[in-house]
Amino acid sequence: VHAAFALSEDGYETVMVNCNPETVSTDYDTSDKLYFEPLTLENVLNICDREKPYGLILQLGGQTPLNLAAGLAEAGLNILGTSHKSIELAEEREQFKELLGRLGLRQPANGTVTTLQEAEEIAEKIGYPVLIRPSFVLGGEAMKVVWNRQELAEFMGRAIYASEDRPVLIDKFLEEAIEIDVDAISDGRMTVIGGIMEHIEEAGVHSGDSSCAIPPHSLRRKTIEEIRQITHALAEALEVRGLMNLQLAVQNEKVYILEVNPRASRTIPYVSKAIGVPLAKLAAKVMVGHTLSDLGFTREAQIRHVAVKMPVFPFDRFPGVDPVLGPEMKSTGEVMGIDDNFGLAYAKAHMATRRPLPTHGTVFVSVCDPDKKYLPPVIRPLQEMGFSIVATRGTRLSLEAAGITGVRHVNKLKEGSPNVWDLMKERKVDLIINTPKGRGPHLDDKYIRARAIDLEIPCITTMAAVRAAIDGIRALRSRDWDVLPLQEYFPPKK
Repeated sequence: VHAAFALSEDGYETVMVNCNPETVSTDYDTSDKLYFEPLTLENVLNICDREKPYGLILQLGGQTPLNLAAGLAEAGLNILGTSHKSIELAEEREQFKELLGRLGLRQPANGTVTTLQEAEEIAEKIGYPVLIRPSFVLGGEAMKVVWNRQELAEFMGRAIYASEDRPVLIDKFLEEAIEIDVDAISDGRMTVIGGIMEHIEEAGVHSGDSSCAIPPHSLRRKTIEEIRQITHALAEALEVRGLMNLQLAVQNEKVYILEVNPRASRTIPYVSKAIGVPLAKLAAKVMVGHTLSDLGFTREAQIRHVAVKMPVFPFDRFPGVDPVLGPEMKSTGEVMGIDDNFGLAYAKAHMATRRPLPTHGTVFVSVCDPDKKYLPPVIRPLQEMGFSIVATRGTRLSLEAAGITGVRHVNKLKEGSPNVWDLMKERKVDLIINTPKGRGPHLDDKYIRARAIDLEIPCITTMAAVRAAIDGIRALRSRDWDVLPLQEYFPPKK
């Protein structure tokens, strides 16, 4: 929509192809013409036969139009912005791996495969857990973290099918890593970063499902500078014209490249609002020949506030569904909280999702064994702020072993009443901390998380999000806060 408006300002007639009635881009006055057709190669070629367009913009419609690039280029159509060869280079896993090797950039140990046997050999070589990543897929389709050979056999068939005869990448899964998103814009000569986003959840949660913050709230300056250098190197190597999204992971101060998308990502509206720059409009103008210098966007925006993006999920529409997050995207929208303080920005985002963080009351805690070592530093501040803590037997014993007393025991569902479900029904729980136990479904945990959605009790399923929530609760308790119009964060330039 922003691109259509920007191109109209430049005197172009714009034609939109979109068959989603839920979006503003199907409004009759957004573009000069609207074709309410599915985005298939045949449909787009038929429309081009009729309209004889000067060029096509593919990079603003997500993964679906990007997958049509090769066919449209083969038909002799003018693809504006990044070329189809660069799109292929970034999307095809084996080619991209070779590109990173040439540039000397770090990526997780990996290999590309087309059969289950090859996948088993690669996974044994690089070691479990591994991440299965098909090529040219939307929303993390068929991506999966697998922990053993049995799970690999279970999920590889789906990944091969989703890749449509293209290689599937088997990545070493980086445990306890921080994931980073970068949105940038390039005119072929100059690349400017729109925003560097630090994810709240650890790597392994789809970028569309993870909360994230601009600017990064815990990364070292040296790491941020390395991320900037990587962004510029990849934009130049891929000859990007328009927008580009990078997904990175930071583990033990080392930066790994996970993926590069030579297109607008779903974070572009969020980044644009956070920095006060209409990135999609600028990208459209770059694709028709403007330079970033012409457009007055030559430096990364420096902001004094913190903007936290938080996803909104449809779990309340599907009774009984488990809200645990993973590599496949589940969110259907997002909200943003802004403040000069990270904790308050995070708390405001929670309010916007209709799951506000409590400032007092009772916290129920039950976490998997690997997460128990992270509990003491988050339970102590909750107790200091006056929260009562209830926990299942194993979690309570681990807290006592760490010197934390005053934690009340509550039965699991199978241990009989009174149990955690009884407390939830009686509205005696204000916050739930429940991380998935092991790698398979556990009835107690899944039931608790599903019922938390029904009762609108905030339920946190990763330790990283727990730490952010404590920052938010502490900020809400320690100071007054207010809401400002977005424009007040970006006063007009004199």
